[in-house]
Amino acid sequence: MGEIILVRHGQANSAATTEEDYDRLSPLGWDQTRLLGDWMRAHDYTFDHVVSGTLRRHRETAESMGFDAERDARLNEIDYYKLSDSLLERKGEPLPTSDTYVDHMPKVFAAWKEAEIEGNEPFEAFEDRIRTLLAEAAVPGRRVLCVTSGGVIGMVIQQILELDLMKLSKVMLPIWNSSMHRLHVRSGETVLAGYNAIPHLEGPLHVSSRTHV
Repeated sequence: MGEIILVRHGQANSAATTEEDYDRLSPLGWDQTRLLGDWMRAHDYTFDHVVSGTLRRHRETAESMGFDAERDARLNEIDYYKLSDSLLERKGEPLPTSDTYVDHMPKVFAAWKEAEIEGNEPFEAFEDRIRTLLAEAAVPGRRVLCVTSGGVIGMVIQQILELDLMKLSKVMLPIWNSSMHRLHVRSGETVLAGYNAIPHLEGPLHVSSRTHV
């Protein structure tokens, strides 16, 4: 059996209003990912292949974890800021707040899928790059670590479980920074074996270190 472990990057610049400004780890993000790397080494985690997205927060996460990762742009996040701005411009939908994300996200994905709004790529291109990456990583007998973002992790789970857009948004929203998501690879099949685990942040000492944004 093979295994793919998806890791979401550590906390980035949560006060940002653009993708460019968001794309760097906060001091807490560096701490979260260092603790995850330490936890993996303490539990004898080894990988046949380590790959990260090309975004700065992905590269910094892999570095903080102590891994030298190959870079693959297919693991890069969608530009939710640009999609949200497009939804506001085209359909008058207000920009999301922490209280409205749960309703905002499925509207963004639905409009993006129908090509009513524009991002950095068509929705179908996003689906396709995740599908091809997953197919390449899913090799029986090999363990692969992928450092990426919540949107990519959500789309991987969506494709494996065949979720609709509302359920996809509900999968994406709770994803912790520096969380692990585990896929088991058998011949001809990839299954979800673990979701949103943060064993390195368990216990009362790390309560304040658990973040979603």
